[in-house]
Amino acid sequence: MRNERKRYTPEQKVAILRRHHLEHVPVSHVCEEHQVHPTVFYRWQKGFFENRAAGFRQDGKAATRRQEAEAGQIAALQGKLQRKNDVLAELMEEHVA
Repeated sequence: MRNERKRYTPEQKVAILRRHHLEHVPVSHVCEEHQVHPTVFYRWQKGFFENRAAGFRQDGKAATRRQEAEAGQIAALQGKLQRKNDVLAELMEEHVA
């Protein structure tokens, strides 16, 4: 008989990693409690630390500038669309008259 694979949400994975790192519970105990193979635990840990390094990068300023530029571009396009709609409305009004 085949065992069903247990799936963990990202929040559950973080809670398991936190138990080891903050509460200093040995990996073997954490893995036994949650029925996780140590290899899986270390893979989660590696992914967690690799992805969390992105939070310390100085790309925040560039992202903010990019968002501001996009917002300006959207505003300009919305203004252009509004002018087009006004011209079309005026032309239609003249055509109907």
